[in-house]
Amino acid sequence: MKLTDLRGILQYIPRFREKIFIISVDGAIVTDENFANILLDVAVLRSLNVRVVLVHGAAEQIRALAQQQCVTPSDLEGSGVTDSETLKLALTAANRLTHEILEGLSANDLRAACTNAIIAHPVGIIQGVDHLFTGKVERVDVELLQTLLTQGIVPVVPPLGFDGDGKTYRVNSDAVAVAAAEALKATKLIYITTQDGLIRQGKLIRQMLVGDLMEILAQRKSDLAPEGLSKATHAAAACLGGVQRVHIINGRVDEGLLAEVFSNEGIGTLIYANEYQQVRRAMKKDVRSILMLIKSSVATDELVKRTGPMIEKQINDYYIFEIDKNPVACVALHVYPEQRKGELACLYVAPSHENQGIGRKLISFVEDKARESGLSELITLSTQTFTYFQSKGGFGEGTSEDLPSARREKYEQSGRNSKVLVKKLAKPANGEGSLARSANLSLAG
Repeated sequence: MKLTDLRGILQYIPRFREKIFIISVDGAIVTDENFANILLDVAVLRSLNVRVVLVHGAAEQIRALAQQQCVTPSDLEGSGVTDSETLKLALTAANRLTHEILEGLSANDLRAACTNAIIAHPVGIIQGVDHLFTGKVERVDVELLQTLLTQGIVPVVPPLGFDGDGKTYRVNSDAVAVAAAEALKATKLIYITTQDGLIRQGKLIRQMLVGDLMEILAQRKSDLAPEGLSKATHAAAACLGGVQRVHIINGRVDEGLLAEVFSNEGIGTLIYANEYQQVRRAMKKDVRSILMLIKSSVATDELVKRTGPMIEKQINDYYIFEIDKNPVACVALHVYPEQRKGELACLYVAPSHENQGIGRKLISFVEDKARESGLSELITLSTQTFTYFQSKGGFGEGTSEDLPSARREKYEQSGRNSKVLVKKLAKPANGEGSLARSANLSLAG
């Protein structure tokens, strides 16, 4: 991402202005050399009137302190048993980290304050084991946090909770971030960790619907890398609690926070709630986005060249697949009503979103639109991706004779010698719903 490309950033500003982001930073990242850049990114967010709450962990620092003092902590993550010695380590580590964060924010001309906004109670006895000083979030002091945010102050929340008697409990920072995000109705929860994101069977998950993540956690938890389980579990909990988007990124990547927030591709893992993906009919203002999407494919002669006026003239034939209101794929359906045929054209998915089933969803969408229009046959032309349409879309090879006469004339004049692919459209059985009833249908499922 080129941060000098202000046009790419400006499209997000109206949606994010005065919205709340919860940024949860692992302790290992706070002491990383790139943390200064993360705080600079936070300063950029604040300059755009994004309201930021910073939550931090302290596991790495507790481990280091324990080694220095030759003691063995009862728990590092704040989810197991916290004995009195470990609580002392946690208090020392958390206070040091909070101070470092406040120093870093001051260096970026940001006002900040450490808070006691997490009200907690003891986890208690679980399966016969007393968890002692391990706490569970009871509630979040929303009024306190909102007051600070309204005054332009960045609240810094340590992994500690306090009860009504003034007792302190160690609380898992991932859980603190979820509680804060839910209570403040945050737009985003961003976990900044030492991993690239959620790793499943050795591969980075770029994005996933929360329902799919919950299924993995319930039935195939071993597919996920152990170090990502806490983030995965709490990301799912956040989405179920009303947070629409949870990001998990590597805090050691320079400009990673801004790249995640201000680009379609991001750098890590995005877990999203059901309303997140959708396909809609294109509008005139989308012409430039379509041209930018297909530019590389036109350059390699995969797609036929289209000009802005050409697309605008047939804009009602085009559809956009969006993620977070940003186009990542497109397709067109040109209808020839007299022959009851339709042409699936200009199907393109951005490289950053390939292999996620978007192409097949758009093919299915166009098929349903064609059926709704009373068409009996769908055709498409391809020079390089015909095997995809055959294997994934169920198309069979045809000839130029299958093309409507008006389309056949353009085909012969183009000299592209594209393969003609054909698919017969069976009418849906009575009572069956089509995949796409309208251009505004959510395709997240």
